[in-house]
Amino acid sequence: MRLSDFDFQLPDELIAQTPSPQRGESRLLVLDRPTQTIQHASFGDLPRYLKEHPVMVFNDTRVLPAKLEGTAGEQGKNIEILLVKEEEPGTWQVLMKDLKKYKPGQKLIFGKGSLEAEFVERKNDLGLIRFSSNSDIKGQLEKFGKMPLPHYIHRSPGDDANTEQQDRERYQTVFARNTGAIAAPTAGLHFTGEMLDRLTDCAEPVYLTLHVGPGTFQPVRDEDLRKHQMKKEYFNVPAATWNAILRAKNENRKIMAVGTTSTRVLESVELNREEKNDVSGWTDRFIYPGQTFKNTDHLLTNFHLPKSTLYMLVCTLAGSSLIQKAYQEAIQEKYRFFSYGDAMLIL
Repeated sequence: MRLSDFDFQLPDELIAQTPSPQRGESRLLVLDRPTQTIQHASFGDLPRYLKEHPVMVFNDTRVLPAKLEGTAGEQGKNIEILLVKEEEPGTWQVLMKDLKKYKPGQKLIFGKGSLEAEFVERKNDLGLIRFSSNSDIKGQLEKFGKMPLPHYIHRSPGDDANTEQQDRERYQTVFARNTGAIAAPTAGLHFTGEMLDRLTDCAEPVYLTLHVGPGTFQPVRDEDLRKHQMKKEYFNVPAATWNAILRAKNENRKIMAVGTTSTRVLESVELNREEKNDVSGWTDRFIYPGQTFKNTDHLLTNFHLPKSTLYMLVCTLAGSSLIQKAYQEAIQEKYRFFSYGDAMLIL
């Protein structure tokens, strides 16, 4: 498989810049693999596609408002950083532009002076910064940090506070509880509390955590897919979730992953015995055609970027030809793409 095999043309106007007016009002494109057919539905129709009480596996990670705007150095150059991971109390790995220009000890100021840090060192494609305050950094981020929206969602300085508040609410699932992601598990953004209540009649919802990090969105740069190495991301599967999935497998019930992040966790573990304790670890699982799925039967997901590892994952599950046909039809029917866009169900 080559990278160019996973490219396609997408009109810019189909990239959703805002969420649907009401959560849960997205469209739903349904792929039926046994019949190789495509159906068009609304997200509210989801329960009628859930047959024989499948287990639905949700990612309950919570997005940290981890984007900070501030200034650097004596000249007060405007900067923007994205906190990725706390290495130790007060010291964070960050994504920042022009990384080569920063020197150890350089001062950084955020939140109009309420939060100060210094640049420690460069670690490959990440920077390491140390905050000078012992205050609760995550608490400070909740006050003046911004949601780390993907690069294809554009916000301008002229956007009002209502837009920022909308992003804080809608770029977060209603079931988010474990803080640590720098991006939302976007398939979960469609669900309302009412929809989750409806699911209990036709499915068994369970939750795990994968803190979405740079690895999920790291671009594939080599034409030979086998040379791509994903960055590791932390996951935790509660014992109750683990055992519910195992029980369903033993009963020949289907496992439906809600999102590619849940899928990657399911395909990173060996579900072969009951567990008394949570199962935690780090995964760098990269799924591309030629591989097989051991724990995932169905997938609810969004529409993904060309040449992305996420697009390759759905091609692996549904087959490249069917996915290409579905994406072409979605473009013709003007579905909304990417994080704030519409949904796809692969049966």
